[in-house]
This record gives sequence, C-alpha cells and structure tokens, in this order.
Amino acid sequence: MAKFPTVRTPTIDEVLDIADDFGLNLSIEDAESYQGLMAGTVASYDRLDDLAEPKLEVKYPRTTGYRPPPEENPYNAWYWKSKVKGKTRGLLSGKTIVLKDNICLAGVPMMNGSMVLEGFVPDVDATVVTRILDAGGTIIGKAANTNLCFDGGSATTATGMVENPHKRGYSAGGSSAGSAVLVAIGEADMGMGGDQGGSIRIPACWSGIVGHKPTHGLVPYTGVFPIEMTLDHTGPMTKNVTDAALLLQAIAGSDGQDPRQIDCRTQDYVKALSKGVNGMKIAILKEGFGHPESEKIVDQKVRSAARSFKSLGAIVKEVSIPIHLDGFHIWNAIAVEGATELMLKGNGFGTNWEGYYTTSLLDAYAKGWRSRPNDLSETVKTVMMLGEYMHRNYNGHYYAKAQNLSRKLRNSYDEILEDFDVIILPTLPQTATKLPAPDCSREEYVDSALNMLRNTAPFDCSGHPAISIPCGFSSSGLPIGMMIVGKRYDDATVLQAARAFEKKAKVKKKK
Repeated sequence: MAKFPTVRTPTIDEVLDIADDFGLNLSIEDAESYQGLMAGTVASYDRLDDLAEPKLEVKYPRTTGYRPPPEENPYNAWYWKSKVKGKTRGLLSGKTIVLKDNICLAGVPMMNGSMVLEGFVPDVDATVVTRILDAGGTIIGKAANTNLCFDGGSATTATGMVENPHKRGYSAGGSSAGSAVLVAIGEADMGMGGDQGGSIRIPACWSGIVGHKPTHGLVPYTGVFPIEMTLDHTGPMTKNVTDAALLLQAIAGSDGQDPRQIDCRTQDYVKALSKGVNGMKIAILKEGFGHPESEKIVDQKVRSAARSFKSLGAIVKEVSIPIHLDGFHIWNAIAVEGATELMLKGNGFGTNWEGYYTTSLLDAYAKGWRSRPNDLSETVKTVMMLGEYMHRNYNGHYYAKAQNLSRKLRNSYDEILEDFDVIILPTLPQTATKLPAPDCSREEYVDSALNMLRNTAPFDCSGHPAISIPCGFSSSGLPIGMMIVGKRYDDATVLQAARAFEKKAKVKKKK
C-alpha cells in the first residue's frame, strides 16, 4: 500500500496567498510553476517522518504524580507533585529539588503557567534534570510559575496567584514564584528557576531566599521552555548559599546541545565558599539606588549590608556606571521583539540555531497558543502585539541596535570588574507589592507584573552572574534582597562573597 504523504503540496491559492504576503506578483501560470517546483522538495519532508528522531535520555523511573488539592497547596506554589529518585550517592544525595514548570520532566505534566499548554506531558528529561538525578538528588515535582514566564510578579499563573510566604495577599515575585515559595516554607530543599529579566532573583528577593542567576550559558538550557535565546538562564533557588553552590556544581557545564553555551567554563563552586572576603574589592553601584520606585528602607538595608563587608577585611567603595540606568530600556527592546519572534511566532524554538529542539513541546505549544491566543496573559498579549508592530514598521532595527548596546552595557560592567571583584546593589528597588484584585484594570495587572525589573534585567542582557541574598526586612515584615554581581564565568567569587555575608549575618543574629 502506498504511503499517504503527511506534508501536502500547497494549493495554487495557497501559493498565491503566500506570494501576496511577500509582495510578489504571480500569474496563475507562475503559481502552477512554483507549485511544481515545491512538490519535489516536499518529498523530503515526507521522508523525515520515516526517520527516527534522537531524544534526550530518560534514565530514572518516576511516578506520574498528581495535581495537589488546595489543602496541600495553600500558597498556590505547586503545579504538580511527583517523585523521581536519582542515584543513591552523589553531591545532591538527600536533597529534594522542585523544578520550575518550564522544565521538561518526562511523564509528568507541564503547563508553564499557561492554559495554552494544559495537558502537555513531556517525553524527555531536560539536561538539568538528568544532572540533578545523576548527582543523587530527588525531584519532588513541578512548581507553579507565571504565564509563559513573562511576569516578574506572581499574579498571571493560570492555576492561581502565588502568594508571598511572609505576607498573604502580597506577590511572591516571579516568574519562578512557586520554586521560591516551596523553598521558603521548607517543602523543598532546593528549587530550579529560570531568569530572563530577573525571574530567579525577583522571587528569591521577595520570598526571602537565595537565588543565583548563573553566567549566561553556564547551565545548559536544553529541554527548558525558551523566551529569548540571548536572555535565557536557568539556575538554583535555595534556602542558603551552600545549597546554591551544591546545585550549581551539579548542573553547570556544557552539554553540547545548547547554542547559548559558548566557551563555557566551570569552577569549583563549593570550594570557593570557605575562602572569605579578606582583601576582596567590592563596588557599590550608585545607579542601583534611588530609583523613582525605590523604598528608603531597601536602599538603607542594602547599603548597610554592603558596607558590612569592611569588617570582614574587604575594601568597599562606591562606583558609578551611568549606562546601568539604560539597561532596562536595552532589555525591553530585546525581550519584546526577541520573545515575539522566538517564543510566539517561532513557537518557542524558531530556527537558525544548532542544538536540541524539543519537538514534542514545540508541537503542543504551537497548537495550543495558535488555537486559543485569548488564553495568553495580558503581559504576553501586550508583548506580542508590540513586538509584531515593531517588526512590521521598523524591520528589526531596534532589536539589532539593542543587541549592540548590550555589548556596551556588558563592557561597562566589565570595566569596573577589572578593578573590583564584585558589584553590589539592591536586587529590587521595592519590597513585595500587593497582588492585584481579580477585577483590577488591565493597566494595573500588567504594571504589577513588570514594575520591578530595573536592577535585575540589565544583567540578563550582559550575561553576568548575579545572586540575590536576603539582607533584612521592612517594618511590615517583607524581605529585602541584596544582589551581588561578578565577572562572567566567575560565579565562584559571587557565591564566595554571598556566603561570607550570610555567615556574618547569622553570627550577628545569634548575638
């Protein structure tokens, strides 16, 4: 029996419609000619269906698990509970890890915070999943995140707003909201988060835990839902700095399948923790403070924390990097246009890069968002429409210019880091904001998702490692985070400084 082709040759009307979209003037005869030319190539697509596609390895058995009921999920931090045990021994032996729900875990449902992916079950394990399990960790499920991760708050999650573990009714921060909350309340030892504009550091800051955004490309993104390839990061969210270093040690390094990983270099992150900061040179970034949305208590607590390094033998000095104030604007153009082309029009993966494409995720997401675009969040809809407008009217000019300026932004930080070991500034200018009311305006809803990115987003453009570590509380009991930034591929020094501060803060608290 002859095989029925899965990819059909375009009709004459389809050829004419496509030609019209590109501004080509074709006659019927032209269209028939092109149709014939296309038919030969379409046969190659049919042949692809006969070939077995290589897939990421699934090494360890697991339970499918279940969606936890409200009584097991008071903060809406869980998406799915399941259990996957790794090796019996290893760096992460005895540790429980929850995954942000943008990470593929084979056999376990994945929603990425959005109704458009509801019902999707991955058939592969992301590289970070395999590395966690190889290191002896136990994965205990998927943490809720905001809609397609495009939200620094915690209100757009399709399964319900994620609440702050320190004050109900307030944002936990996003987009890795659930990971932060589950670590903060002790239901997981460690969490995996994702960061394109601050989405590891924001919820770490507002939920009062440690969140480390690794150097861009240090941790493979293979098998993780993308937003924009030059901004995509995935990394640890933990209760303390030691656990962040342990998890980073387990997941860092090239996997040969992620194009974000260029000249990837690893270090001994755990060993660095004991070195202290005596003689270290620390820069306090002037432009990280005093924003229009900055709270005085935040600026005061972070400055005090930064200056406390002096008592540990470090040299502390204020520096100025004026372009930091433009970092958010540079990020905006990259995120808006880049996400529209890759995450939306490219169905999450796009083309023109060499590496592993998670085709099952691509297919499910393409079908989901294109058949029900009204189920996208207001933030994603806004980005999609603005990104397409910019593409149609300005031909990618501003995206290209922003990418060029991001190199200038990176170089400006690097110039300071030639003389200093790390840079310190507030993770976020303000403490956690109230969750928006269900009947709030679209404007308030979007503002609650994007009003806190000014200090975090620039370092997604520049690719520098950055950690958020708790450094105090507001008078209302909301956590404040200090961000420590280091040289690219020198995550060890960032963790070293963070651990020294953490130890000092604990001693001071005991006294």
